[in-house]
Amino acid sequence: MATDIETVIIGAGVIGLATARALCEAGHEVMVLERHDRIGAETSSRNSEVIHAGIYYPPGSERARLCVRGRDMLYAFAGEYGVPAKRCGKLVVATDPAELAALDRIAGGALKCGVSDLKRLSESEARALEPELKCVAGLLSPSTGIIDVHAFMLALEGLIGAQSGEVVLNTSVEDLALTPASDFAISFRAGDDSSATITARNLVISAGLEAQRLSELLLAKTPSAYRPPKRYLAKAHYYTLSGRAPFRHLIYPIPHDGGLGIHLTLDIAGQARFGPDLTWVDHVDYTFDDEGGARRAAFEEAIRRYWPGLPRASLQQGYTGIRPKIHGPGTPTADFAIHGPAIHGVPRLVGLYGVESPGITSSLAIAEDVAAMFASGSA
Repeated sequence: MATDIETVIIGAGVIGLATARALCEAGHEVMVLERHDRIGAETSSRNSEVIHAGIYYPPGSERARLCVRGRDMLYAFAGEYGVPAKRCGKLVVATDPAELAALDRIAGGALKCGVSDLKRLSESEARALEPELKCVAGLLSPSTGIIDVHAFMLALEGLIGAQSGEVVLNTSVEDLALTPASDFAISFRAGDDSSATITARNLVISAGLEAQRLSELLLAKTPSAYRPPKRYLAKAHYYTLSGRAPFRHLIYPIPHDGGLGIHLTLDIAGQARFGPDLTWVDHVDYTFDDEGGARRAAFEEAIRRYWPGLPRASLQQGYTGIRPKIHGPGTPTADFAIHGPAIHGVPRLVGLYGVESPGITSSLAIAEDVAAMFASGSA
């Protein structure tokens, strides 16, 4: 018995949209289901909009491989489809002599990951590029850049609609099951509060914060002993700068505690923002928490280590985001988890978990890999 549609993707964030576009190009009929009233309403719209070069990730990891490949794909896509993007470069700076060894470790790891364009800078060389900067040395990453993520997602949505796909908003998946023919039955509630069930031959769960919950709905009804990786939530806060920052490059401190530190990034219009910090939480809540101004003070202290001239009272509350991590506090950063039948045992199902930074940079490469899984029969 024929299914209603060939392939359903749950989640219209940047990964889901990129995957839908790749599968449409491979000849699939695709429907993307999104519970919100707009695309990319969660993780994809609450980040730094950075195109990462691929310098921080363990050599041989999926993060490293997909970031380096995805970076080049993303720049090419932006050029082809008119998505605003800029290869502005990034300075990773040591603000204390004790951090110099960390610069060497970053440079060595980046080279093993295929990033060969890093340049070591002395204090005077770094200040020649950015006179307001305070550091003892730095690394210049010329292939780091920025992109208008919303414009990127709109371009993907347009390409999906122009081929054999569609994005359906205000559609919340309520249940998943296998049919007697081992296809997928997807039950959902629409924006008008009506309910329906459709069937699909293939299923991709790219639901970010909800990926584990949706996978459990399906896998609990199968003989598979597999369960998706446990979800952990990390809340990030971002401040914006009133007025223009005197920087042309992105400025990153030495990474610590599993994060990249309070860094300075620029959007396409040149507006500076700072973040993210990291707070482990147990539920999704986008409230900006700064009771008593302690968070602002901590940001100011961190920023002034590399920009002593940060004007007083110039930080404004920006926004927050929630990262869908698959590792908890005090544990090593987990790699991207792209799970097909070889891992969970359910044919023609791909689940994506823990796709946080550098997820946007990696998105087109991830999508290409998922499409290849279906083409080869490994999904």
